[in-house]
Amino acid sequence: MKKYKKFIPVNTPLINKSDALAVYDSVKSGWISSEGPNVKKFEKKIARFIGCRYASAVSSGTAALDIAIKSLNLKKRDEVILPSFTIISNINAIIKSGARPVLVDVDIETWNIKIEDIEKKINKNTKCLMLPHIYGLTNDMDKILRIVKKNKLFLIEDAAEVFGLKYKNRYCGSFGHISILSFYANKHITTGEGGMLLTNNSRLNKRILNYKNLCFGLGHNRFKHSDIGWNYRYTNIQASLGLNQLKRINNIIKKKFYIGNYYYNNFKNLKNIILQPDKLPYCKNIYWVFGIVIKKKSKIKIEEVMKKLKQKNIGTRPFFWPLHKQNFLLKNKYIKKSRLPNSEFIANNGFYIPSGLGLNSKELKYIKDSVIDIFK
Repeated sequence: MKKYKKFIPVNTPLINKSDALAVYDSVKSGWISSEGPNVKKFEKKIARFIGCRYASAVSSGTAALDIAIKSLNLKKRDEVILPSFTIISNINAIIKSGARPVLVDVDIETWNIKIEDIEKKINKNTKCLMLPHIYGLTNDMDKILRIVKKNKLFLIEDAAEVFGLKYKNRYCGSFGHISILSFYANKHITTGEGGMLLTNNSRLNKRILNYKNLCFGLGHNRFKHSDIGWNYRYTNIQASLGLNQLKRINNIIKKKFYIGNYYYNNFKNLKNIILQPDKLPYCKNIYWVFGIVIKKKSKIKIEEVMKKLKQKNIGTRPFFWPLHKQNFLLKNKYIKKSRLPNSEFIANNGFYIPSGLGLNSKELKYIKDSVIDIFK
């Protein structure tokens, strides 16, 4: 196979001319800070799209997680359950709040939280479940909501990787007491950086607005601050890009489904790999990234596969490293030493290939042929 001349990164964002013009118009208007009118417009349109009463834009998905945890007023001994196989931002937000993270394993098939293990970890100190949807596949929300209701827990839904995906007939991001989104460069809608908090609770929304903006007072009391907050504000420039991309969200979702299904249908019969399901009874896979896990019995190992793809000018990236194996968390006793075999296996043997919206058909075919050539 002839080597592709240009390197194909794991993510190629799709920024078109109308996106650039929207940003230019925002800059030209002089409304470049968080005070610009596009911020509120973007918030309202996202809230309407997802199906929530309130949406608040912030500087990143990580900022959104910080504010979400802070808004719940958790105390020092309060515990938050979350899966070990997820981005570090999830546990960082919990630790910074002073609460205690409690880690559980993930399901070997879906790579999402192992639902049957959640209640095993619930005790009198458990106050919240932080629930990321991993790599494009939603959790089984009916089961999750039953657990949350039964045990009177807060639910923080991390929908950063599944924007535009529905669980049954309801969009991800609409299930949490607080839900969060991300608009980082590799997300379905990107504004370079950025995030969003969603809620139906007016009391929580007031806290969110307060904490993202330094806890300023009102009117003459502006500089009398009510608490320690952050400058996690979002800019009018970013919102102008987000608004323009939101206009074509249906086409973005269709393309993500297309890229993921193209890979899945071509790789599903390869003997030495495991793929996340392309669909479940309650959802399709929107394939934020397309992940591949190499089976234990495979003669070719992950390092060799990633090296071979790099030689073919194809970018790859390893999976999240499990939180329970993060040395700084163990060293500082933020977590207890544990063994979560599914998270370990997936992380040790998983990587993902390019699946950005900017991929063209020639690149897709080249990547597909290259992967098949390695594993055949």
